[in-house]
Amino acid sequence: MKLLLVAACALVDVDRRLLIAQRPPGKTLAGLWEFPGGKVEPGETPEATLVREMHEELGVETSEKCLAPLTFASHTYEDFHLLMPLYVCRRWSGIPQPREGQVLKWVRALDLRSFPMPPADEPLIPALIDHL
Repeated sequence: MKLLLVAACALVDVDRRLLIAQRPPGKTLAGLWEFPGGKVEPGETPEATLVREMHEELGVETSEKCLAPLTFASHTYEDFHLLMPLYVCRRWSGIPQPREGQVLKWVRALDLRSFPMPPADEPLIPALIDHL
């Protein structure tokens, strides 16, 4: 089975809210809410992936030193296994904007369970609740 490495980021604002994004129509798992991030490309670190993805997906700039690893998810889908480290980021510049057709929402960690998420994202919630 193929192993897919995807890095995810919990952007945390000054009010301790997290940014989540709704997958747009036409994408796999459309309509579900997730943390911003993306597939780690060959030769790329998870941290470099998140710096790139934050710029591409949201139009914000951050650096690797602003990313703190928190936890990870390991989930088997039908045709691949997903390994997803989750980083917390509290420092970035710019205002997050939906650049890829997604809907963005700032939410409290305790409210995350109110948003349907992909199976791999759900196990990340307790660590975020404990952390924030």
